[in-house]
This record gives sequence, structure tokens and C-alpha cells, in this order.
Amino acid sequence: MTAPTRSRSIAAPLGVAAAAVGGAVLLHVRDPRTSAYLPCPFHALTGLWCPGCGTTRALGDLTRGDIAAAASSNVVAVVLAVGAFAVWALWLRARWTGHPLELPRFNRPTVIVLIAVLTVFTVVRNTPWGTAIAPT
Repeated sequence: MTAPTRSRSIAAPLGVAAAAVGGAVLLHVRDPRTSAYLPCPFHALTGLWCPGCGTTRALGDLTRGDIAAAASSNVVAVVLAVGAFAVWALWLRARWTGHPLELPRFNRPTVIVLIAVLTVFTVVRNTPWGTAIAPT
């Protein structure tokens, strides 16, 4: 692959990385724990934590390198952030080498298990036993 072709092919992954870095800088500079970001409408209406509650705080903690605080805000968000970075790295490598990006497909049992895990996570974090995984 020639240099101009390669630079055009990696433009999209680099653009996504630039947007992610911009978001990370915003979360680092304007701490979600002390700033008023948009509140979760589900939590505002019900008082319960949804699976996404604490994600902004978790990502803000990750920008400061505080993995323990990020996991205590939303452990699912931390796992998804790691997964998103891995997929982005695979995408960049595929574009750089000119090979197609091959990701595993989610089959029906996998989707059912993921939905069950998120449901259990949501229920547990809203019980007295799940205070360790409720947003802090």
C-alpha cells in the first residue's frame, strides 16, 4: 500500500481517536463528580440506577488513571471502554495493513447472556447487596 493510500485509509480511525481524545480532555478538565452534566433521565424519574448510570464519572476517572474509582462508578463502562479501545486498535491495524476488519459475530445465545448479565447488574446495583457497584 502506498503512503498516500495508507494515510487516507487510516483517516477514519484517527478521526475517531481525535474525537475520543477531545472527550477525554473535556472529562479530565471538567470533572463529572463536581460539574453538572446531563443527569440520567431514568434515575431522575425512578431513583434507580440504570446500567449506564455512573458511566460519565467512570470515564472521567479513567482519564485520571483511577481505575478503582472508575470501576466503583460503573464497572460495565470500564469493561466496555477497554473493549472499545481494542476494537479501535484492530480497526486501525486492519486499515494500516489493508486487510479487512474481522470481528467475531454475536450469536443469539451470546446476546441473551449479555442481556442477562446487564439485567442482573442493574438489579443488584439497586439492592443493599450491590452498594459496591452502585455509582459513587
